[in-house]
Amino acid sequence: MDLQKIKEIADQKGKLIKDLIEETGIKKGTLFNYMKGKTPITLEAFLNISDVLETPPLELLALVQNIELNADATKMIQNIESNSDAIPIDTLNVNVMMIPLVNQYAYAGYLNGFSDEDYVEELPKMPYLADREYKGNYVFFEVKGESMDNASYESYLEGDLILCREVRQDFWSSKLHINKWDFVIVHKTEGILLKRITDHDVDKGTLILHSLNDYYEDIKVHLKDVAKIFNVVDVRRNRSRR
Repeated sequence: MDLQKIKEIADQKGKLIKDLIEETGIKKGTLFNYMKGKTPITLEAFLNISDVLETPPLELLALVQNIELNADATKMIQNIESNSDAIPIDTLNVNVMMIPLVNQYAYAGYLNGFSDEDYVEELPKMPYLADREYKGNYVFFEVKGESMDNASYESYLEGDLILCREVRQDFWSSKLHINKWDFVIVHKTEGILLKRITDHDVDKGTLILHSLNDYYEDIKVHLKDVAKIFNVVDVRRNRSRR
């Protein structure tokens, strides 16, 4: 969440940050960790802040992140707002994770700046509602190109947003779970590649990267030339999909 924007909204409502702390019951340190993005904010806490600031949840999310929620997240919060007869949600066990977004135009910048904490902090954020606090490093990548489009349900189309979890480098020396996940490979010279791994030769330190689109040939890469590896764990479909 954007600390400065929260302060601006509170000021417009005639409130101070200390009022927010007192009226929400959230501890000062916890609130500031939420605002600085150090801790994923629970849905319960977010709704409490929304209530104290007298700002509807969807409006507050748009104001503090300048983003648009995906359909599932929007429906979830709309159900809460309207007190409908939808399936009850245990807000204590739902986290709003703000995930850095690397869009198509940021590919080159990410390749050069992924190790710079300030660069990563400046990336736009996208909300992701989770049933618990997930550990690890997560990034949204916007799909670029058609190499993973074979016109099947498995396809990733240009503009889709894929939620990815980083595979720590100390795990690369063991067999990757190539039958469970698709992968984003951050290659030092080839850039950001969304592929399916069909072979991982642990002894030689090589990967065979496969495209779903038959027009593209398989690629063999050496792990020494790879900067980061991510599992694809979720997909937000582009609304303009065919």
